[in-house]
Amino acid sequence: MAAKAKQAELEKIRATALSNDTQSEERNAERVETARARQIRAAERKNANRVITASRNAERAAERARQARVVAEEKARKDAERIAKEEAAAALKKEQKAARDSKYAARKARQK
Repeated sequence: MAAKAKQAELEKIRATALSNDTQSEERNAERVETARARQIRAAERKNANRVITASRNAERAAERARQARVVAEEKARKDAERIAKEEAAAALKKEQKAARDSKYAARKARQK
């Protein structure tokens, strides 16, 4: 009787072990699937972040180019203003000199 009880006990343990093995395999399979899904999502996030970063970098480069263009245009405008002022000042000095010279010549003509 003890041998039959012991045999029944062993069979019960084996059945439980087999049942636990299948459940364990199922859990492991679920873990593997979850890990794969997690890796896929991480890769997708990484790619999305790369795209966003590239887009931001392109926007920043465009903004820097725009600012550089604005600065260059402003510099060109200021240079043009400065040149125009210098030319106007030179023309004024030339007119003043011509006026002085004509007054001098008129005075000399009167003295003769």
